[in-house]
Amino acid sequence: MIAALAKRLPFFYGWVIVAVAFVTMAIGVNARTSFSLLFAPIVTEFGWERATVAGAFSFGFLTSALLSPMLGRLMDTKGPRFCIEIGIFLVGAGLLLAPLTSAPWHLYLTLGMLVGGGSVCLTFTGQSLYLPNWFLRRRGLAISIAFSGVGVGSILLLPAFQTWIERYGWRTACIILGVGMVAILAPLNLFVARKPADLGLEPDGDAAAIPGGPAKRSNVVDPQWTAIDWTLSRALRTFRFWMLALGYFTGLFTWYAVQVHQTKYLVEIGYSAKTAAWALGAVSLAGIPGQIGLGWLSDRIGREWVWSIGSFGFTLTYLALIAMKSAPTPGWLYAMVIAQGLLGYGVTAVFGTVAFEIFEGRHYGSIFGSLSLASLAGGAAGPFVAGALYDRFNSYDQAFWLCIALTFVSSAAIWLARPGKVRAVAGRIPVAKG
Repeated sequence: MIAALAKRLPFFYGWVIVAVAFVTMAIGVNARTSFSLLFAPIVTEFGWERATVAGAFSFGFLTSALLSPMLGRLMDTKGPRFCIEIGIFLVGAGLLLAPLTSAPWHLYLTLGMLVGGGSVCLTFTGQSLYLPNWFLRRRGLAISIAFSGVGVGSILLLPAFQTWIERYGWRTACIILGVGMVAILAPLNLFVARKPADLGLEPDGDAAAIPGGPAKRSNVVDPQWTAIDWTLSRALRTFRFWMLALGYFTGLFTWYAVQVHQTKYLVEIGYSAKTAAWALGAVSLAGIPGQIGLGWLSDRIGREWVWSIGSFGFTLTYLALIAMKSAPTPGWLYAMVIAQGLLGYGVTAVFGTVAFEIFEGRHYGSIFGSLSLASLAGGAAGPFVAGALYDRFNSYDQAFWLCIALTFVSSAAIWLARPGKVRAVAGRIPVAKG
């Protein structure tokens, strides 16, 4: 039935895939992000140290990291439909079991291992394993539209989740979110497929090439590199793989360090709880035009440039957070929101494509899954290290300055990997001569 529908809508089916990913990201990523809103009531109720509570989120990222190579192999063999449905039920189970928490290990099992670990199938890692296959000329734009679902979901879901916490308590809020997520996403993801060829289609909705007809322009810049059948073992022996791993680790370290601790930090320096919750959602709102615009731009100027723009956005974010400690004004809050959302979230627009355009091939799932080990480890380390530094110095200043330094490391690493030297983006494909 799915194949029949795809053949009736060959141009549009790729965008159907994007729409499904959009909704999945809107709910799946924010189910994980909701931990930031659960952080304060859990600390208040149980009196546990912040590093202990934040460690549950970090443990979830660590679980994601350990699962990501397995996810890559499963994606290569079973396809995205199988993997995403597993993720939906794992995250749903974690949210539904979280209300039973009475000890730290319960938190680590539910919101950590099940929600955080299971979300790897639904979020940036899982979607990046198959979405790039569906587009070539519009790859950056299509993926950024899909990923912008995170921003829409944040604006709609996170304020609602905060309201549920205030009105019903954090336990009931988790149950509402868990039931809703499974009911919406489980049937919707039956439409996904790994690549257009599985349904008799071509990337970008193009017609299949006619034997003897004009050849399509190639975006390959380094034919010697792309001729290699890249396996995980071969990729591990390359400098590019390790630069991507470094760029991913440091990029997600800086991203999730601020995401987990931002709400609590803003409250402590003088903003109201509702304003802090609004800021978390507003960052994702600003990220919608930022992701889409920078995704479109990446199809024209290259993935490296857009990654650098996103990294610079996080640099400005941390500088604004440091400045607002002594001047908690609306102006600094707006500056932080714009820098983090409009610029910083641009990193997601090219998160999957920088690796895909270097190691594209039949083993890409295994390679990207292993790279995700580094990215998710960074996401795990960021919140924990920031929490530990706070517990040690009673201040976030040291953590924020560390993250500023790592934004520059992340940008430099992606430039050293240089995906644009392997495959050109649509805006830089050489014009055919003759």
